[in-house]
Amino acid sequence: MTACAIENGTEGPAGAAGDAALADDEPDNEPVGTGGTEIPPEQAAAAGARGGSGTPCGAALAPPSFTIAADGSYAARLALRTVATEPSGEAAQAWFVERWTLDGPEPYAVPLPLDQPEEPDSEVLPLADGRVLIRRRVADRHAFSLLYPTGPGTGELPLGAVGCANPTLLPPSPDGVSAYALSVGAHSTAVWQVAGGACGPERVAEVPGRCSGGVWLDRAGRMLALDREMPGGGPVKAVAVDLERGGEVTPLLQIAPDSDDRLLLADADSGLLLIRSDAPGHDRLGWGVLGSCLPVRFPECLRPADVAVTPFAVQPGQTLMPESCAVALRIDGAAGSWLGVWRPAGRRLHQLAAPEGWQAGHGVWTRDGVLRLPYADEHVACGVALLEAPVDGEHGARPAREAGAESGMQPSATAVALPVCKPIPLAQAPLTGRTVPG
Repeated sequence: MTACAIENGTEGPAGAAGDAALADDEPDNEPVGTGGTEIPPEQAAAAGARGGSGTPCGAALAPPSFTIAADGSYAARLALRTVATEPSGEAAQAWFVERWTLDGPEPYAVPLPLDQPEEPDSEVLPLADGRVLIRRRVADRHAFSLLYPTGPGTGELPLGAVGCANPTLLPPSPDGVSAYALSVGAHSTAVWQVAGGACGPERVAEVPGRCSGGVWLDRAGRMLALDREMPGGGPVKAVAVDLERGGEVTPLLQIAPDSDDRLLLADADSGLLLIRSDAPGHDRLGWGVLGSCLPVRFPECLRPADVAVTPFAVQPGQTLMPESCAVALRIDGAAGSWLGVWRPAGRRLHQLAAPEGWQAGHGVWTRDGVLRLPYADEHVACGVALLEAPVDGEHGARPAREAGAESGMQPSATAVALPVCKPIPLAQAPLTGRTVPG
């Protein structure tokens, strides 16, 4: 997809792609609140501090230690537990894998310890069948295994090892059974299938240039978007990699010739894309539509002062209605992390305090607009807080659910089969020409 134009905070005519003109007297940002009730902006930092440790504005976010499966059924993380050391018997802290079950009537955590503790730089990724993939460094190689509960203990299925330098796991594949990793070299980047293949880790693509990121563009786990810098330097551009055609690469974002254009999130149902680019003159968060010839837009409400804003979840099921999708964002300020909720058509950023113990930057939307936020605190070892998306109306947000919505005892939404949208170049296929699969 090639985005050939941009729009800044001055919005176009009302009704254009749902991004209506912003009246001079309309507030651009919504204040922060707790449990869906918003409070004045000056209290935002204090409210956000309840959501977890924060990152100063402009600082790089730490790699996520908590990962949710593509269908929202399971999550996994490395957790600390107290163990007795030998031979002294003194207590010490050790890392082990913990799996969270999120799609039952009550969320719960299952520890998956082995005979030896895990290293803190290991990576974990849950599959849709409940097994957890782990990447470990073993001498100069990286070994992959699947962990699963078996009776009172933990089962382990070794998958093999690779000798490539510093592979990093990609986000969970939408097919629920495969897992992939990136290995960046001096002149190219290898894409490895490390789970779900026929015979252990297999290199499935070699992409010229140094790649980072990783966003799935379809529901089949075939089309992968990567942010690529070509050998010798130059701007970073998002490209699409077709894993079923030997890693065939096509341009995805080209907002301006010299701009860095990165893809942060994509929704296969609506085609909504969340983009970070410096095409407007400095780094901005914007949105576009997969398969649309309309320009990428950079709303002013997505650039609140003195904080970093990072999208992490898009509401599914809004087929051909990208402007209606609710987007969840992590907001990091000097005092902590809190939540943002925004819709392209709404032109407002609702800022809400996160539940205490929130696994910051992680959550899943249901199709009917309820945000499920995993958390753990001194009272709840594994909980899911439910937050209804605020209404972008004249009177602000509607109240959230009752206090019981944060008890961790709420049922999850029923899994629904979703249609597949094949990515096509933004400048070559207008939105009006897209059809619903099936």
